Amino acid sequence: LQTGDIVEEIRIGRTTIRSPFKNGKYGIQKLLHASFKQKETSIQVRIRRGNGEIAELNAFIVPNEQLIGRKQYILRAIDDPNYAVGFADRTETECLNLQASRNERLMNDLERTTLEDGYVSYPWSRRMEEMLSIPNSSSFFSILFLPKASGNDGCNDLEDTIARAHTWINASQDSGVPLYFMNIQTESLLTKISGDADTAASPIVNASSVADLSNLANASLYGFEDYHGVDIGVVRAVRLWFSPLATEIPIQIAIKDSDDKLGFAISRTQEGFIYISSVIQGDDDAPSARSGLTRLYGRATFAEKLLVVSRISNRKVLPWMVSPTGAIRCYDTVSLSQKLSLHRHARVPIVIHVFLWDRSGNFAGGR
Repeated sequence: LQTGDIVEEIRIGRTTIRSPFKNGKYGIQKLLHASFKQKETSIQVRIRRGNGEIAELNAFIVPNEQLIGRKQYILRAIDDPNYAVGFADRTETECLNLQASRNERLMNDLERTTLEDGYVSYPWSRRMEEMLSIPNSSSFFSILFLPKASGNDGCNDLEDTIARAHTWINASQDSGVPLYFMNIQTESLLTKISGDADTAASPIVNASSVADLSNLANASLYGFEDYHGVDIGVVRAVRLWFSPLATEIPIQIAIKDSDDKLGFAISRTQEGFIYISSVIQGDDDAPSARSGLTRLYGRATFAEKLLVVSRISNRKVLPWMVSPTGAIRCYDTVSLSQKLSLHRHARVPIVIHVFLWDRSGNFAGGR
């Protein structure tokens, strides 16, 4: 109930009293006192508001302990004992005015009330250990495509860079790399323009002309002059985000003193991905077989997928950039093979991570 509500009916037990109430507040207090003495404390009050709305309150009759002298009674809501209401003598006009002023106050409060924000602490270290399949490292990967260089120290436009990014991911998936496209975005890289290169950074941005901005929509290289009169070039690269088709899992390859080979070989796709290209068959004691790598390789071959290596010793070994000449920056298979061989000679276990294409199970489980 709210201040200014007009009481229409009071029910206590089997007794029902309707408006108008004889002797007003005094008569109501007398009724509440008698009911309280008879331990009949359950009460239901029905009210009316000026807009025709009807509401009811189910409550208990309790003494008002804040008043000294004549005992007065108030009502405490059954569902919220902290909510209490009392009765007062008012004309209907006064009640309607109270309701109107209350509504006006509420509207004013609603307009003045603002939403507050703040900072809350967060256990990043613990959550990064718990929530990531590889602690403290995400399975979101990206590759940056720089605009392809053209004649006269210029660059191909933005559409060409996006098309090359699209080609790269389509070709990767077509070759059997189990990856999933996430997002593509432009990324602005600043560079200083010197000599004749300023002609390549066309168009030059004129801050006083908004119309110049339309010329930049598909430009991959443009320039502007800073406060010191230095010509600054902006290269618009394209970053493509991707993730494993299913997930990324670790494979622990233990080394024994008797191991004279690891039992697998690696190769690289044209798009720069390292993958397991072959495994030794028929040798159940080879490190590749003991670790479950041989079994996982067989599953990948059956699914017509490449068993892509994403990390070696927790270091990412995926392609990460395409240069202005079109060359893909990626890892060299010779140096990776040498590192794996050194692990074997030093008898140091190897942990590699691979992309999975299916979440249905851990294919690298024990034999």
